[in-house]
Amino acid sequence: MRKLIVTEFISLDGVVDSPGGGDYAHAGWTFKDVKPSKTAYDIKGREQEDATALLFGRKSYDEFSPVWPAMPEFAEYNAMPKYVVSTTLENPEWNNTSVLRSLDDVAALKESDGGAIYVHGSANLAQNLAAAGLVDRYNLLIFPLMLGSGGKRLFADDAAKQKLTLVEHEAYDNGIQLAVYDVVRD
Repeated sequence: MRKLIVTEFISLDGVVDSPGGGDYAHAGWTFKDVKPSKTAYDIKGREQEDATALLFGRKSYDEFSPVWPAMPEFAEYNAMPKYVVSTTLENPEWNNTSVLRSLDDVAALKESDGGAIYVHGSANLAQNLAAAGLVDRYNLLIFPLMLGSGGKRLFADDAAKQKLTLVEHEAYDNGIQLAVYDVVRD
C-alpha cells in the first residue's frame, strides 16, 4: 500500500491558506512575516526525492499548474504522475495529470503499486482525506504566527479524534518547527 502524506506550511493556529500568495487577507505569510531559513526548507527537497506522485484538490491544482511547470526546482514534481480530485475538471493540461472523481478513487490509488503520494496545499481535500482515514503522515512546517480568523485550516473543527505519533522534529533559529507525524491506526 502506498503512503499518502499531507505536507503543509501551517501557522501555529492551524491556517494553511495562501502561504506564498493569493487572495487570503494574510497571503504570503511564510515569506513576509518570518525571517528566511534555508535549512527549514530542507524537508521540501527530501519530499521531492521521496514522492512518486502528487495529489491535489481542484483549487490547488488550478493555482499550482500554471506556476510549477516553469520552475526548474520542481523538475521532479513536474515529471511525475499528478492526480486531481475533481468532479468537474476535464482534460487537465499539466503534464502527466489524471483526474480522480472520488475518495474511493484515491483509496484505489493508494492500493496500487508505487511509492509515496504527496498532497500539497489542498486544505479541503486534506480534511476529507483525513475524515476518510486515508492520510498516513503529516509533514508540517509550523510557523511562529497566529493568523487569527479566516483562512483555510488543515484540521476541520468537526474532525474526529485522531492519534498521531511524532517521528521527526526540528526547530530552526527563525522559530519555524518541523513536525512529522504518522497517523496511528488502532
